[in-house]
Amino acid sequence: MIAALRSLVLGGLMTISGAAGAEVTRTILSFDDLDGWADDDHPAALSVFLNTCSDLGDPDWRALCSAARASAPDAARSFFELFFRPVLIEDGAAGLFTGYFEPELDGSRTRTDTYRYPLYRLPPEARNAGQWLSRRDILSNGVLDGRGLEIAWVDDPVELFFLQIQGSGRIKLPDGKALRVGYGGANGHPYRSIGVEMVRRGFLGSHEVSAQMIRHWVRKNPEAGAELLLHNPSYVFFREVTRVAPEFGPLGAMNRSVTAMRSIAADPAFTPLGAPVWVEKDGRDPLRRLMIAQDTGSAIKGAQRADIFFGTGDKAGQQAGQLKDPGRMVVLLPIQRAFALLPDEF
Repeated sequence: MIAALRSLVLGGLMTISGAAGAEVTRTILSFDDLDGWADDDHPAALSVFLNTCSDLGDPDWRALCSAARASAPDAARSFFELFFRPVLIEDGAAGLFTGYFEPELDGSRTRTDTYRYPLYRLPPEARNAGQWLSRRDILSNGVLDGRGLEIAWVDDPVELFFLQIQGSGRIKLPDGKALRVGYGGANGHPYRSIGVEMVRRGFLGSHEVSAQMIRHWVRKNPEAGAELLLHNPSYVFFREVTRVAPEFGPLGAMNRSVTAMRSIAADPAFTPLGAPVWVEKDGRDPLRRLMIAQDTGSAIKGAQRADIFFGTGDKAGQQAGQLKDPGRMVVLLPIQRAFALLPDEF
């Protein structure tokens, strides 16, 4: 009976209709179907799973979290194999992996000749204003000067611009310490892509656009570059994040720190936040690793779409910016949920 039921579970296929009419399939696999599963560092994945499992509210997830806490590190692989089943969720779109990172800037809590570009808190009058002043207005009319809204000053206006796009980051201070900032609000204007505008103006070809190329062009052409950045009217304000020590990763969608190369952003419409996800990334540097879905992203939509967190700083940013690879992701669901996916006739 057990063997027969296991055969049904491992071969079970459930199809449903997606929100946009596309067929969504959920296929229950065996761990033997996961390429490279036996070679992964399962204790590392278990440690990251424990970072957020206590925030999962459903009874089956709570029970698994208790079991995870009681599991010895050398039994991590057995834990996942005993309590989960791999489920391949597909919506007709090809798998795509990209990367993201946490920017790290040099800065100071006080203004100096070197550190003179401020990160501002959200001013009270912009809080409920809908669409407030544009980026050009904010940077040219001194409306924020002398009001004590500065969190820190940094040395590079281009990096500050990209920090606003990213929405969070870490500031390295002269004394060796660091502070972390997170999204604190915006001026209500729509974001306009600088890369698209550079192509329109003939500064770059469409195949050349990248964050690194934009940085290089703006720095090489400081006056035209400063004006180009004003093409984006959106302006982001920050808040200091004090509940997470700077040596840990930034907060993800679960309000817990994410971990480099073990946390991913996924679409919660298909992948429960906090769930383990087996990643089979192909491309130039193939990757086979168990990661945890602990974040989301506005561009991360679909059953086979994920953003891999690469860490903090320039090296992580370079690695993340180069990633755009095919592959597949397989969600590990509690075994009771896997059984529930079986067709009614079983």
